[in-house]
Amino acid sequence: MTRRVLLLQHMDEDSPGRFGDFLRADGFTIDPVMVHRGETLPSLARYDFMYVLGGAMDVWQEDEHSWLIAEKAAIREWVEVRVRPFLGICLGHQLLAEALGGAVTLAGEQEIGVFDISLNAGTAHPMSHGLPKTARVTQWHHAEVASPPPGAFVFASSPVSKIQAMLVGDCALGLQFHAEWKNEFIASWAGLPSYVAAMEKVLGPDAHARMMADAATIMPDYHRFARTLYDNLMSMAGLRTEA
Repeated sequence: MTRRVLLLQHMDEDSPGRFGDFLRADGFTIDPVMVHRGETLPSLARYDFMYVLGGAMDVWQEDEHSWLIAEKAAIREWVEVRVRPFLGICLGHQLLAEALGGAVTLAGEQEIGVFDISLNAGTAHPMSHGLPKTARVTQWHHAEVASPPPGAFVFASSPVSKIQAMLVGDCALGLQFHAEWKNEFIASWAGLPSYVAAMEKVLGPDAHARMMADAATIMPDYHRFARTLYDNLMSMAGLRTEA
């Protein structure tokens, strides 16, 4: 029986990245839905995993992006009613928080580039299994989860954003940072002038080249870190297969 992932995408150029690689290696078929284009959300009944990517919009912009209303309702149904595994990255992390009763606001400052986060490593919680005490991660966000949903386990933070990673229930994982990014995806932004201009507006000239260089230095460790997050989530969800 085919296991299926519902991938909710908010930008044409985005990619499921290394988590997509992990899911496909575990035998999942990924069905993308371009919600920002107005593509209709399918029935959730046939899916085993929901994966929600990032985006340039904000969770509160329902007037500009009316599809956010249906997307939040789908996330709420998925996590609270169907109780199936969920992974949200950046905007997906923020949508998870707001859909389940948390709060999202503008961040005190933007994080764009490579940053350190601290983790609650060594705790008895299964989501912390095998994680380091600190990690260097790639980020691009100007909003943040200001308060988590009731009962969420917050297990990573940075000096700028206190809720960098959280688990809601047993199998809904939200990551503020972009653990899905790989070198080739970041390199592809060179062909997207709007991405380069947005980075340079905040970080100054040569921002893209500097980020590529910084990210390249962390990628081997970053891959292992992302794999541990994925394995922990799948184990908690009862979907773990041997790598």
